[in-house]
Amino acid sequence: MALPTLITAGAALRPLDVADADALFAAHGDAHTHKYWSSPAHKTVAETQDYIRATLDMPGAHVWAITESGGEALGRIGLFVEREGVGEIGIIMRPEATGRGLASKALSLVVDYGFTQLALHRIGADIDPDNTSSISLFLRAGFQREGLLRGNWKTHIGIRDSIIMAKLRD
Repeated sequence: MALPTLITAGAALRPLDVADADALFAAHGDAHTHKYWSSPAHKTVAETQDYIRATLDMPGAHVWAITESGGEALGRIGLFVEREGVGEIGIIMRPEATGRGLASKALSLVVDYGFTQLALHRIGADIDPDNTSSISLFLRAGFQREGLLRGNWKTHIGIRDSIIMAKLRD
């Protein structure tokens, strides 16, 4: 099944493509933006291309480019179906695209898609406790903080905890 384009006022999510690597390198290559990612910032566009390929090849991956009207990727959002009925969202935005409501609109579209089109009953997020922007984004979208997993990730900035957040369909 081909991934649909999802549209709302001021935002359009289209299927992510490896050709989006040039645009998304602005996010993946930025040390501040990539700080809470599991790996350090990418050093080259080729590294971002490889990352996009690997992401698109993941089983259960539904990944979109976040755009204003279907054009250049200003960010990326993925819904990863881990097991029947359960998905997890990951999102990254280019620094110059933050603060415009695009991430909120993208999150809303993808949550709706997951609950209605994929019949998920739970959508979660795994967020670094210091990533207050992401925590705030998910709280505004109706996600609830469920717990803290201590020492859950070994990353380029050390052993990190995870804030587990989720939204249920009902």
